[in-house]
Amino acid sequence: MIEFSVVDWAAWAPGLATRQDWQAWASAPWLPHGDDTPALGEVPAMQRRRIERLGRMAIQAACWCEQPDDGGQVPLVFASRHGDVARSMELLDSLGADTGMSPTAFGLSVHNAVAALYSIARGHRGNYLALAAGRATVEAACVEAYGLLADGAPEVRVVVYESPLPAVYAGFADEPDPYYAWCWRLARADRPGTRLSLGWRAASADSPAAALPHGLDAMRFLLAGEAALDLAADGQHWTWQRHG
Repeated sequence: MIEFSVVDWAAWAPGLATRQDWQAWASAPWLPHGDDTPALGEVPAMQRRRIERLGRMAIQAACWCEQPDDGGQVPLVFASRHGDVARSMELLDSLGADTGMSPTAFGLSVHNAVAALYSIARGHRGNYLALAAGRATVEAACVEAYGLLADGAPEVRVVVYESPLPAVYAGFADEPDPYYAWCWRLARADRPGTRLSLGWRAASADSPAAALPHGLDAMRFLLAGEAALDLAADGQHWTWQRHG
């Protein structure tokens, strides 16, 4: 089991643009929907034009959790089950049609592209990484962040972001997949904030699909003040607990 404190958070989804929106949503959650996109005013217009909707959401949440005194050195963990899979699908369609692929589009389709775009746009020179771990992507990201804290990082930002799967992959979806992005600032458990523990053990069966995707349910758990949250996925049973 590991423990840490969430010292701050930020989030964006269609229809949920402010902290007040998210606090109200946590008491009566619904699947975000709509076509709006964050303004992302923190990024210069020339760079912002290269960033697709999913990336804008993730980078917006990360920017809102920045601290003016971190010097661009706080480690970040970017976590997404599928990343910008729609862009990857467009590239595959181009291959299938035997047409040329854009090198820029290919470069922006890789799983760490959003992290790299954030690093370039914000002058971030600290450690960052990108990961995917199925339904337990949030848990894997927090385990990674805990390792960075144990190595001496005073804080780690975890950025979780998702988007709908392309229609060709719809048959493989095992949970709802709306657009959303959130960021948690994690610190050691003795720091002020919401202190959480995360434990795991072997599981014989996966949790059934819920009304919310698990990544979004984790955000609801943080905001709603509930005592615990469970997930069984890919042979592991994960248990979140709130302390204090």
